[in-house]
Amino acid sequence: MGDTFVHALRSVDLDIKKGEFVAIMGASGSGKSTLLNILGCLDKPSSGIYTFEGVDVQAFDPEHLAVHRNRKIGFVFQSFNLLPRTTALENVELPLIYNPDISRRVAREKASKALAALGLKDRSSHFPTQLSGGQQQRAAIARAIINDPVLLLADEPTGNLDTQTSIEIMAVFQQLNQRGMTIVLVTHETDIAEYAGRTIRFRDGKITSDTIVHCPRLAHEMLIQTAIPVNE
Repeated sequence: MGDTFVHALRSVDLDIKKGEFVAIMGASGSGKSTLLNILGCLDKPSSGIYTFEGVDVQAFDPEHLAVHRNRKIGFVFQSFNLLPRTTALENVELPLIYNPDISRRVAREKASKALAALGLKDRSSHFPTQLSGGQQQRAAIARAIINDPVLLLADEPTGNLDTQTSIEIMAVFQQLNQRGMTIVLVTHETDIAEYAGRTIRFRDGKITSDTIVHCPRLAHEMLIQTAIPVNE
């Protein structure tokens, strides 16, 4: 900024293994979002190396990088980022439109199955404004996993949700992780981070702690305790 250099990340040495569920915590400006953008191949580090499945993605040209993001990475955001003038079904099938190997019919079928898996079978024709916050986030998760990504990145996915709905969303993430999906979640909320199996804390662009959680909180049990129906 002008003559001032801001080091968003500094001397970060991090290895996330396949199948992990990692929570990233830290105050605003600590480097969490920058890390997520690098992991998601939206930003490139100004120095150092980022490898994805052993491949240095910095060597990819923009077109190759776009295909990599589309096929390998799913994104879930705090504000849902659903297109307002398209239905839940159309929002979910959007990533498949950029895959020339998938027909429109197959894309529609996969989107319908994804919505059904997230408990939104009867909401497929609804527009985002006709859905609750929790339903919008479920639709956003369905869109994020429609391509069966290797990595799911979630940036404050419960930030706009009430407590019970947040638990419901964390139950979805835990179910996805149990099926083998790697998840990296950024959150300010300690109770949300407790659902992950590993917590990494940042301060001033540096890692201050990296803790393995051997017995993470189970959202499924919390749903039962709070009488929230669990979608099979």
